[in-house]
Amino acid sequence: MEKEIYKLHAEMCKVFSNPTRLEILNLLRDKEMSVTELIKKTKLTQANISQHLSIMKSKGIVTSKRDGKNIYYKLSNHKIIKAFDIIREVLVERLEKNRKIIQEIRT
Repeated sequence: MEKEIYKLHAEMCKVFSNPTRLEILNLLRDKEMSVTELIKKTKLTQANISQHLSIMKSKGIVTSKRDGKNIYYKLSNHKIIKAFDIIREVLVERLEKNRKIIQEIRT
């Protein structure tokens, strides 16, 4: 059971390894969005957005629904954004620490 959880965890984390998917996650943070809206916000092609959304859907990160010609995506679980935010906070702290070290070296 534990090995299966590690495997699923690693698969889900693959979503966090791509900047475009991170941008999409952040855009879906508070609302459902259509593919068209995501294309406008990211300035990426429909094929590119669809490819990333397909990966995210296969990993259980997003769900979709069709409304006429439009397909809308939303996060499957808002705890995903908590993980996104925690990783981002760690990175910001690390960057700030590195900046302080560089400033100390220069002075």
